[in-house]
Amino acid sequence: MTAIPPIAEALTASYLLGSFPTAYLLVKWLKRIDVRTIGSGNMGATNVTRVAGLWAGVVVFLIDISKGLLATRLIASWLLSQPSPALRLACGVLAVLGHNFPLFLGFRGGKGVATTIGALLGAAPLIAGIYLATWGIVFWSCRYVSVSSLAAALAIPIAQYATHRRGLELILGSVLGALIILRHRANIIRLLQGREHRSGPGRY
Repeated sequence: MTAIPPIAEALTASYLLGSFPTAYLLVKWLKRIDVRTIGSGNMGATNVTRVAGLWAGVVVFLIDISKGLLATRLIASWLLSQPSPALRLACGVLAVLGHNFPLFLGFRGGKGVATTIGALLGAAPLIAGIYLATWGIVFWSCRYVSVSSLAAALAIPIAQYATHRRGLELILGSVLGALIILRHRANIIRLLQGREHRSGPGRY
């Protein structure tokens, strides 16, 4: 019987970890409803906050970050011998894919913003800082969560290139950014139509 390569084990474990349906389970427990059938239908912290309150949203946000962080730090270190930043980031990408397309919920998941934070924190802390700073600055300026997330997604490969990341790292960072953008297709349409909702002061 052929042994499974460690990298395949690490990527599979990262995907399965990312597939843990945090938002679905928490809202089901608190409200006895399927979070995918209410609000925006998204399995992320923003929708959970609307449906189940601030503290539920914070819990989901922190656990979703942990999925990316554990994939890049724990799983990569456990299954791979001296993993490079690129291999750690690969595990992070699979955790985000698991979050976005979870095996346990018919491949219908979240948008990957929080899990991407964890993946970057574990594999590229400087890029994570730029990602978070971009999100915060844009949100402070416009109060659109979706615009902030899209700007942060674009910042990933730009920050990598500016800090001389090349090769597989840059490719994987571009994949992370592209996944966020693709999962925000509906938000982009609403923005173009002027129907996207703001958050915080000045929202409508």
